[in-house]
Amino acid sequence: MKSAYLIKPGRIELVEKSIPDPGEGEVLIRVKSALTCGTDLKAYLRGHPLIPMPGPFGHEFSGVIAEVGSGVNGFKKDDPVMLVHTAPCGECGYCKRGLFNLCRVLTKDMTLGAFSEYIIVNKRVVKQNMFHKPDSVSFKQAAFLEPLSCVVHGVRVLNPQRKDNVLIIGTGPVGLLFIQVLKLKGVNVAVLGRNSFKLNLAKELGADEIFTYSEDPLNFTDGFGFDSVIECTGKKEVWLKSVSYIRKGGTVLLFGGLKSGTEVCYNAGRLHYDEITLKGVFHYTPDDIKEAADLIKSGNLKLTKLISGNFSLSDITVAFEKLSKGEGIKYLIEP
Repeated sequence: MKSAYLIKPGRIELVEKSIPDPGEGEVLIRVKSALTCGTDLKAYLRGHPLIPMPGPFGHEFSGVIAEVGSGVNGFKKDDPVMLVHTAPCGECGYCKRGLFNLCRVLTKDMTLGAFSEYIIVNKRVVKQNMFHKPDSVSFKQAAFLEPLSCVVHGVRVLNPQRKDNVLIIGTGPVGLLFIQVLKLKGVNVAVLGRNSFKLNLAKELGADEIFTYSEDPLNFTDGFGFDSVIECTGKKEVWLKSVSYIRKGGTVLLFGGLKSGTEVCYNAGRLHYDEITLKGVFHYTPDDIKEAADLIKSGNLKLTKLISGNFSLSDITVAFEKLSKGEGIKYLIEP
């Protein structure tokens, strides 16, 4: 089988490997659709602590079960499935407190290698976070389960109320998914970005108003400030600027991750006297995944609008070069 390996930042190679056999509790999946994402792009550009190099990468995917290991219940060969690439242990201190997204072993044995013809899915994922894909959902829609689960978790943490005014900063795939999930909850959404094409797409996907960085999004609230701000760019200067748009008592959700070791400094008076909450958010829980799966099955999300083109495995570098230049939103890789 062919598998795309990230050798080092800026270098992807196709590796020929033997098709692996699934072990106890595992399944082998023939990948039908895999999607690029922001984490993959960071790894391609500068490396990423959760993506070993050289090694297989890609983690947003769907496919068909090619082989089933011993002890697997509820799935069989040729079943089309949708899934994510991690699952909590259920035994560590964080899992016992219901903080499954912060599980100590969650990121230690991730299912990586979606940019391959076949991939082994580990036992915990098979047991907890893999679902049958209905015929009404395409493989490319099903591949959105992982990023959508992250967004669902962010919305759950934020807990916006109906008619709240929420500002989304960033028009990448995550920002565009946040728009759609929030609008289903009856929230008023404004979007701040720099790319006119993506801003117009944000409007098409349900944003009530769009703003460029040369405009003042506070006009959306008549100067009062937003109930919540969601930072989706992962840029330090935007993390710092986010508090400028929040009302007293509001919450800034810092979704876009910064490089490890980055430090940010906020006005202590603003945080203290205005009772502003800065909230980090990471990954998802099994409940988030189930909700995301239901959202995909509902057909209420325009997921394929976020796919800017299709590439084969042999052309995967072209997709990442386009993303590195700011071209496109997500690309579909079809092994």
